[in-house]
Amino acid sequence: MDLPLAFAALAALVIVFYVLLDGFDLGIGILFLAAPRDRDRDLMMESVEPVWDGNETWLVMGGTLLFAAFPAAYYILLPAFYLPVMMMLFGLVARGVAFGFRGHATRLQVLWDWAFSGGSVLAVLGQGFVLGGFIGGVPVADGMFAGGTFGSFTPLGALCGLGLLGGYALLGAGWIIWRTDGPTQAFARGAARGAIVVVAVMMALVSAWTATIPEVRDRWFAWPNVALLAPVPLVTAAVVVAVWRAVPGPDETRPFLLGIGLFLLGFLGLIVSLWPFVVPRSVTVWDGAADPQTLAFIGVGLVLVLPVVVTYQAYAYRVFRGKVGAHPEG
Repeated sequence: MDLPLAFAALAALVIVFYVLLDGFDLGIGILFLAAPRDRDRDLMMESVEPVWDGNETWLVMGGTLLFAAFPAAYYILLPAFYLPVMMMLFGLVARGVAFGFRGHATRLQVLWDWAFSGGSVLAVLGQGFVLGGFIGGVPVADGMFAGGTFGSFTPLGALCGLGLLGGYALLGAGWIIWRTDGPTQAFARGAARGAIVVVAVMMALVSAWTATIPEVRDRWFAWPNVALLAPVPLVTAAVVVAVWRAVPGPDETRPFLLGIGLFLLGFLGLIVSLWPFVVPRSVTVWDGAADPQTLAFIGVGLVLVLPVVVTYQAYAYRVFRGKVGAHPEG
């Protein structure tokens, strides 16, 4: 078995789980202050309160897996993205504190509303700068990070951050449509339409920017790749249209599921553009992997831990399924 390849696939899977599962509750935080009533905000938070901390398990697992399985990538990427990673972590801490205190606050509840929403936005922008830096490439010299402290704060990173804000807001709106009804659901349907526009525009801009990178351009537009990969942007455009049409429709799960599909297509495009590097255009999956004995040891641990995490989360989502709350008349 090609252990580095297997662990790269596993790392990608963990990242996908984190982005999708934590994405919708980050999206709820992004939309939180835009909700017109306190009752709407109460229901929005209630819909994710039982599962949000479990969603962030995948972030911890992803960081641990990167450190253990691809140490070369870890010690190059961490200093490259130290500041945006700290932005993300401070944002997640603010969200966690807001979850604990908002329900018990009276006069200062608005403070925790801002902490929850502001922490969500800060965390997502941090992720955007990491993504933009990853796409643009990390300067490496003699096997070490060779860039500056603020090198990850780029225009491409800002575009990625805006795209993620729109994408997570779309997931959050889809979740609210699914889990609530009445005025809160109506608010989410309107928010989803705005989020779709942001996502479509930012995906187009980031794709165009990425296509100016020679290695990426050659990957997408060289023959026969251009024929094989042409369906990816076409299907993506079709899914954007499908989400737009599904938002006002009677199927309350469809906007959320199509939002997930849109993220998966974006992730597929990212893999096509960057494969097989764990440090873009510097360190490949095989060059950056730990020794086979270490990978085998990690694999045993994952075989024991992953089923527990998946089972716990599946059970939590099953127990807390269905609509939250009930709107009073008027």
